[in-house]
Amino acid sequence: MDSELNKLEEMTSFLQKELSQISDEMFNQQKDIIKLKNEISILKKRIIELEEGRNANNDKDYQKPPHY
Repeated sequence: MDSELNKLEEMTSFLQKELSQISDEMFNQQKDIIKLKNEISILKKRIIELEEGRNANNDKDYQKPPHY
């Protein structure tokens, strides 16, 4: 009986340690996900700015010749 109880206590201890490690890893991954989402948002804004600038330059560069 004591042997079974010791086994269960060991298993419980092991599982608690594993759960704690998994929880820590999930926390770190969530921080990474948030950071990556912010970087994606910044990059999207930058792409929009570049596209708008390119479109503005194209409109400015494409003008009807003076004889029209």
